[in-house]
Amino acid sequence: MEYIVIFGLIVAASLWYSSHKKKVRRQRLMTKYGDADLVDRIMDGLFWQGQTDEQLLDSIGQPLDVDSKVMRAFTRKIWKYQQTGKGRYALRITLENDIVVGWDKKSS
Repeated sequence: MEYIVIFGLIVAASLWYSSHKKKVRRQRLMTKYGDADLVDRIMDGLFWQGQTDEQLLDSIGQPLDVDSKVMRAFTRKIWKYQQTGKGRYALRITLENDIVVGWDKKSS
């Protein structure tokens, strides 16, 4: 019986902590961006065309690998996520001048 109570307390504390972390993150993002719709998209882990590199980092985190190419008029970077094998990634997001312009997502 004691173990059930202890387990229940641990679960409750864990849920409270998770909820608290989300609230703190949301407040930080609102301070940073000042746009509730944008913050909702970031909190949902979404990415979209026109998104900045900083918003992408806040949304889905650091890429596992980056390919960069400097062109005459712009810099193109491909951020790679979800590694499936050596040099293989399920998600590649293309940025030009630090703005998302497209992506390639392989289905699992």
